[in-house]
Order: sequence, then structure tokens, then C-alpha cells
Amino acid sequence: MSPRRVAIVPHTHWDREWYEPFQSFRLRLVRTIDGLLNLLEGDPSYAHFLLDGQMAVVDDYLEVRPEAARRLRALAASGRLSMGPWYILMDEFLATGETMVRDLQLGIEKAAAFGGAMEVGYLPDMFGHVAQMPQLLAQAGLSHAVVWRGVPSVVDRNAFWWEALDGSTVRAEYLVVGYSNGSSIPDDAKALLRRVADHDQEVGSFLLDGMLFMNGTDHQAPQPWLGRVVAEANELQDDYRLEVTSLAEYLHTAPTEGLPRWRGELRSGARANVLMGVASTRVDVKQAVANVAAALERRAEPCAALLLPPERWPRALLDIAWREVIRNSAHDSICACSVDEVTDAVLTRYAEARRIAEGVAEEALTELSRSLRHAGPVAVNPTSHARSGVVEIAVPGEDVPVGAQGLPEEPGVFGIPRGLGALTLDAATVRTILGMLPGGAQIDAHTWIQDVRVDEDESGIDITIAFGGEERFDVSISSIKQDLYTRLGARPDAVVRIRLDQPALRRVLVRTDPVPGFGWAPVTPRPLERPVVVDQRSDGSVSMDNGRCVVVVDPSDGSFSLDGLAGLGRLVDGGDHGDSYNYSPPAHDRIVDGPESVEIAVDEEGPVRGRVTIGRTYVWPALVDGTTRSRVGEERVLVSTTLELCAEDAHVGVTVRFVNPSRDHRLRVHLPLPRPADGSEAESAFAVVRRGLTSEGRPDEFGLPTFASQRFVSAGGLTVVHLGLCEYELVDVEDGPGGARARTLALTLLRSTGMLSRLGMAYRPLPAGPLTSVEGMQMVGRALECRFAVAVDCADPFALADEVLVPLDLVHAPGGGTRPERGRALAVEGAEVSAVRRVAGMLEVRVFNPTTSPATVRVGERSGWLVDLRGRTLALVDGSFELRPFGIATVRLPGA
Repeated sequence: MSPRRVAIVPHTHWDREWYEPFQSFRLRLVRTIDGLLNLLEGDPSYAHFLLDGQMAVVDDYLEVRPEAARRLRALAASGRLSMGPWYILMDEFLATGETMVRDLQLGIEKAAAFGGAMEVGYLPDMFGHVAQMPQLLAQAGLSHAVVWRGVPSVVDRNAFWWEALDGSTVRAEYLVVGYSNGSSIPDDAKALLRRVADHDQEVGSFLLDGMLFMNGTDHQAPQPWLGRVVAEANELQDDYRLEVTSLAEYLHTAPTEGLPRWRGELRSGARANVLMGVASTRVDVKQAVANVAAALERRAEPCAALLLPPERWPRALLDIAWREVIRNSAHDSICACSVDEVTDAVLTRYAEARRIAEGVAEEALTELSRSLRHAGPVAVNPTSHARSGVVEIAVPGEDVPVGAQGLPEEPGVFGIPRGLGALTLDAATVRTILGMLPGGAQIDAHTWIQDVRVDEDESGIDITIAFGGEERFDVSISSIKQDLYTRLGARPDAVVRIRLDQPALRRVLVRTDPVPGFGWAPVTPRPLERPVVVDQRSDGSVSMDNGRCVVVVDPSDGSFSLDGLAGLGRLVDGGDHGDSYNYSPPAHDRIVDGPESVEIAVDEEGPVRGRVTIGRTYVWPALVDGTTRSRVGEERVLVSTTLELCAEDAHVGVTVRFVNPSRDHRLRVHLPLPRPADGSEAESAFAVVRRGLTSEGRPDEFGLPTFASQRFVSAGGLTVVHLGLCEYELVDVEDGPGGARARTLALTLLRSTGMLSRLGMAYRPLPAGPLTSVEGMQMVGRALECRFAVAVDCADPFALADEVLVPLDLVHAPGGGTRPERGRALAVEGAEVSAVRRVAGMLEVRVFNPTTSPATVRVGERSGWLVDLRGRTLALVDGSFELRPFGIATVRLPGA
């Protein structure tokens, strides 16, 4: 009998930030790689090392040791060092699909400078895997994956064929007991052989042929005796043939016959924790993810690619924003299962990326406004779906036009009432005011400086500033300010009289006509087909009706109905004695599902938008007592819920606001289903995935069927679109003749816990990380705002998600340009659009087909090429191309 091959792959798993902040871990990283380079250069028997499959490790090291780039490049070129293909090892369920694509592309690009990326989809510690990952790997030319968590119990071998929803398949090497099965190899050949034999006993029933022995773990330094002890172990016996090698070399000859097959998500806890509670830890981080995704993917890049000249594509700025987003996608970062200093840094990076995205979008929108032929307000749709929406404009005069809705009057410019006479000020005060003026002519969303006149005589200086609702880009504010500074400097004691010429303007809401996808259209008030009517009824309830749907607020508990579906919006608060990784109920829970009091106020009565605010006062327990594991104490909290219904909409928007007073609890909103459901359909990366009512687990981690969704989830005829409220569960499950059915969808608004990891939890008895107290996870005293929308029998949840989460933009065109008043910069039909950007001057559009039927994707009369995720040409495109069910495609289109 030939000896069993034992492929030893030295590596380190490097969490960039986790239970210590990034810079602390980087100090260790520098020491680790310093020692590694010396070891590889000095010991040929230490044949190979895997740098964790992520190029961020290399970037972070070279930022401190730039002179080491040559040594790294030489070792990589000689096959001694594996890098990439990822930039960072991300969480697959919380990062967007586009983030994963950019992560992979950036990793491959960075690795190219060192001879190329490892040709293996290394995914060693993700908390489960999305259904479309095999397709992403295949489109990057990778035929192998390496996985650990999430593999279901039906997979009983150390490798399997992993199939994406479109049929793309990769061979997945299954790390049965994780990426640390060969960590801390002893400096003794006989001890090493005992270790290998014991592991053979542990996993032998899974092995198809050889054994993969991953010599490393979290932040482990290389073991310098490895080459010697392996050689000694081989001389002592002939049962095993040990070799130090690379993943790619091991997988090159790995067996492919007789492998089991699995299609779709890997999210089972059968043999390893999937730590599903991270989807609701630190909801502020998840909301930041959603805000940045909307700002960067669905506004900044499409607007810049389509509205700016190709030569002005802001690549450098967008690269910076994407780098921060990609770095944040690391699972300990985006999942917020880290110490507070790390989470603070994560939020800062998201804020910086969002600022860049918003600035880029505004620049592109300004370019559009100045290029339009006709003056006036214009609605801009940065998404692919044609749609109308509600926008705020200013109209001259005091009257509200037909079809519009007046908004409360605001004070004049700078808070100075209209019609007020001249203000008399001294020169020093005027200089202070000048320093506070903006650098451009725009004062607010509807007001621009039209002209500035300066008159001067012996009695003083007279300044008249004329304001108006038309954008002016020919008023040089900086020159005017400089002139005034000069005059004031020459006459420091002069009396200055300032007069503000403010025309009468009325802010109103209007419903736009349909705006083409990736297009624009003028905004004018028009009669409404389905105006909103708000009615305060004699029984204390309040209704909003727009002819498409009816919302009624129940005064008894503050819940609401939508088209007769009652009980929506009921808040349920329960204890949580878990940690950042897992929810776990306390031994003695107190559920609070009803308010002490309810107050209802009508904020807006239509006809364009109706708004009703429900104030509910609750008494929640203060915390979970650590000794008795019971919820104790009392905290009174006011929860404000605003319902919004707009003319012609078929959904109701919901915003829940409160200041969290309590610790150790989970707050969910319960949403009854129109029809009992045996599962859910949730948006995931490049797909809508179907999930049942149960989740596979084991005694070490209860299979809690809470799942993550990207932007929406549907079940039983109900669709919920949300902004960063990722975690949901189908509850109120009843057995019946046709099987189990759920009657309610529970959406998590907040999960408060004070521990990074905990010992002895009901749902996960063993720790998943350091037993570290993390106060910020409790979110006590934080003002929270949770946004979602609800629709019944929604035909297109992707379109609804764009409508709710990416409002129409509004620009004010001065006129005089060349573009028509209505138009579109790009037409994409037949598939969902994931990205629009510029690459090498060309438009690059990524689309996916989330349906079970083939689709014809049309791009107008444009022609170009289909490319893979490395930019390699696959096929020519002339106006359209076919896309298989659940397929992802990237097309490049030359020209402006």
C-alpha cells in the first residue's frame, strides 16, 4: 500500500483588525514577514509559504518596509511565496456582490506586480458562502475553491463540486476541521507523526486521497524547523509521505472523480460555526454599508461614467473610495465582531468613501445641469429602472400649483425675513460674514446668488445681494469677496449697509413624470392620478389612501395595516445574552411586545405625500443579570415610527427612531404575511436566493434560521426593502397538512450585546473569539433611525429597492446648453445592472439575470465586447446578447 500523501501548506491567517486595532496587528505583521523573508531566503527546505490569499497583507507590510518589495517579488517569482487572489478576505453575505468583484480584481491587479496571483479561490474563514461565488471564481479563471465554514452534512468528502445558480462549477477543497489543522507543528519528528496519525483518524473517512495539512492559524509566525522535521519524519516511516508545498501544487493533482455535488449557498452549521448573529451586530455599521453602496455603486460611478466626459473620469478618487470599502469588507470589520476602536475606524472609512462618492456624483450632476438646453428643475435617475418619484422644488410666488403640495415656509436667506430693510453693520462684522459665505453662488437647494452690486460714497458702503431660484455659474463669488475685502481694508471704520433682494419662492413637493433609466426629465407640477388622502377617523385611527393602497394606523397598539393586512409594525423586544457572533436568549426572558401608551400625529396631509407619526412608549428591561441570567430593571423609551405614503406609490415607507436605553436585548419589528410561507426569497450577491424555515446546526451552534439579505426579502406575498437592516427570520411557524408554514417576518432593528465572545451561551456554549468586553456593542444612549418599506405582491423588488433607497436627484438647469430637456445616457434592458463605470476610457456595464429564464440583454444600438472579470474578451456584442438564467455578464462599450 502506497503511503498517504500529507501536503503541508505553511501559512498565517491574518485578520487585519479584530480584538486589537489595525496598527497593533500591523506591528506583529511586520515582525512576522521580516522573519519569514529571512527564513525563506536562508532555508531551501522551507519550500513555500501562503500569505493568506489576500494582498492587503502585502500592502500593509510594504507601507512600512518598501525596500522589501524586491525580496517579496523574487520569492514569489521563484514559487516560494503565494499571494492573492483577493485583496482582502471579505464577508460574503454583508459585502455587496460588486464589492466582492472589485476585491477580487484589486487582488489580482496587485499580485500582478509580484508575478501573478495564486490561481485558487481561497476562502478559509468566511462565515458561510454565497450561492454565486463559484460563478465569480469561474469568471476570474479560477477552477478551485478552498472552504471551511458552511458546508452541509450531506457533503461527506474533503472535496466536492460546488455549483453556482447558473451552473458554473468549481472544485471545492473542504477543510473539514478548519484552516488550522496543521498549526503549531512540534519540533520533533515522532510527535509530528503522532499528530498526523491522529488527524488521519479524525478525518480519514472524508479523505479521497491525500491529506491537506494547513500549517498555520490566526497571526501565527512561520515555524523555522518545519523543513528539517518533515525530512526526519519521512525517514522514520513509510505510512505517510510528508511534503511542504503550496495549495496550487496540491490541488493540481487532487482527485476529481466521485466527488459529491452541492448547488448554491454554503450556510450550514453542521460541522463549523457560521456565526449568523453578525448580521445584526452594530446596526450602525450595516447601515453605513448600505449608504455607501447606494452612494458609490448606484450614484457616483454611473453618474460620473455617463455624465462626465471620458477624460474626466475620476479614477483616482473612486479607487480611494473602493479601497476603503474593500478593506472594510473583511469579516471582523464589516461584521463588527471587533473591539470598539476597530469599529470606530470602520465607520470612519465608510464615511470617507461616502464623502468621495457624494462629491463625485455632485460634480457629474452639475456637469449635466450646465449642459441642458432649457432652464428649470430636472429630475435625474441614476439607476437602470425607469421610474417617477417625489421631489422638492421651489416655484415663484406664494401660491401652490395644482398637483403640488406646499411645504412649511422657511425663513429667508441666512434666516433673514424677506422684505426686511437694509442691515447696518460695521466693517469688522462684515468681514466675519464674508468669511462664512460659500465659495460658490449656491446658498441652498433652491437659492443661488444672482448678482451682487456694491455702491460706495462718503456715508458708507452699500451692498445689494440679489437671490433667485435659477442656477448661476457666471457669478464669481471669490472675486466679489476679494473686492469687498479690499474696500473694507481701505475704510475700516466705514458703515456698511447690506440689502438682501429675495423674491417670493414657495417650496413644494411634486410627483415627477416617469424618468428614463440612466436619464433625466424636466419637473413641472401636474395633476395627480392617485393623490394621497389622509383621514383622522372618529375611532382615533388614521388612514392614508392613494388609490393604490390604503394604510390604517391602529390607535390601540400603534401597528398599521396595508390593504387590510393588519398588525404590521408591532415591535417585539426580548433579551439577548449572546455576543457579537450569535444571538442567545437569557435563561429567564421577559418579552415586551406592547406599548404603555400610543399617540398618533398627522405630519403631512397630501396630496403628494402623506406622513403620520406614531409615538409609542414602552418599558423595557434594563439588562440581563449575569448571575441569574434574567432580564432585570426597567427603562422607559419613546419609539417614534413615521409612516409615509406618496401619490401613486404601491408601498409604504417606515422610519423607526428611538434612543436605546437598555443593554443585552434584541428589538425586532414583526410583519405579518399576506399568506403563510414555507420559505423566503432574499437578495444576495447577484441573485435572489430561496431559503427554508430551518437551518442546519449542531449542539455547538444552534441552527437558528436568521438569515441576511442585501436590500430586500420577500415571503408570503410581502416584500420588505431595508437600509442596512440585514437580519430577518420567518416566525410564528405552524405545522399543517402541506408542511410547516410561517405567518410573520421578523426584521431585526437592533441587537445589543456587550461581549466580543462569551462562554456558556444557550445557543453556542463554546467561545468563538476572545472573551472581551466591548461596550460599544450595547449601543446604549445611541439615537437610532431604522428605515424600511413594505409592499404587498410586489412584482419587481429590484425596482422597488432602487425607488426606496436611491431617490431621484434634482438639478437646476440654467439653460443654454446642448442636451435636450429629456434624455438618457445609457439604455440597459433585460437584466439587473450591478455596475456602470469606465475602464480604459470605455463604459463597462455589469449585469445579472436573477430569474430562472434566459434573458436577452439590450444595450441600445451600442456594440462592444463581453469580457470576464480579468477583462479578457469573450464575445462580440452588437446591440444585445443572451444571458443564461442566474448568469452574470460584463460588457465593455467603446465611445462616449
